[in-house]
Amino acid sequence: MTEKLGKTLQLLLVLAVIFGSHYLMPIRTMIEPPLNYLGLPLILAGVLLDVWAASLFRDRQTSFRLRGGGASLVTDGPFGFSRNPVYLGMLAALLGLAIFLGSLTAFIYPILFFILFQFVFIPLEERRMEGAFGEEYLDYERRVRRWL
Repeated sequence: MTEKLGKTLQLLLVLAVIFGSHYLMPIRTMIEPPLNYLGLPLILAGVLLDVWAASLFRDRQTSFRLRGGGASLVTDGPFGFSRNPVYLGMLAALLGLAIFLGSLTAFIYPILFFILFQFVFIPLEERRMEGAFGEEYLDYERRVRRWL
């Protein structure tokens, strides 16, 4: 299975879980139409941020994975205001989806995403980045915030 297909299947699975839990276990509707449509621009902004970050990696012929070799430290574009613009884009899209769906159930997912990435995944990634890029990464870490 190609990496793109795997990522697409992961995305579809996440969306199925969010929509499924929203419709099968709605806790409470918090945001009613038409206010829920305010989530759509947030979803779009998150997706565009991810696409922008991914295009920089593609242009630099580097990978999101540090183990693949040929990695370079990207610090411009969205990486100039966030060390994790891909995760920021995902969080924005999840929050936008929660607003669009409007139920308390849907808001569980962006909260869980933030907690997992803030306290588990990003710290692990930062240690790998420091190991791969040393002082160059530490300087970048001092200049640019983790999220915004």
